[in-house]
Amino acid sequence: MSEGKGRASEPAADAETFLAATDTIAALRPELSLLEAGILAGLHLELAADSRSFARIFGVEHALVLRAVETLTGDALLTVTARDPRTQRTRYEASATGSAVLTALAA
Repeated sequence: MSEGKGRASEPAADAETFLAATDTIAALRPELSLLEAGILAGLHLELAADSRSFARIFGVEHALVLRAVETLTGDALLTVTARDPRTQRTRYEASATGSAVLTALAA
């Protein structure tokens, strides 16, 4: 998956697509924070599949992203695939439950 390099300068339509996907996920799963929904949307749109990339692309503190990833993992929406012990960069993918939520975006 792409880590979203170069996406910051792409047209505003990409931002609109991301925001629409985030809003849709938030509506499907109202218990999620907008950051959590955004992480799922970023994964779905192949903007970021790890915590550091998401934090950098969207200008969010890495610690907040890590906390949201942990919540999504606890809610069984994400599966952590790797974690760098030094930087805490956490790579993740959608779990079966998370994939079902993301499939609703394609409909």
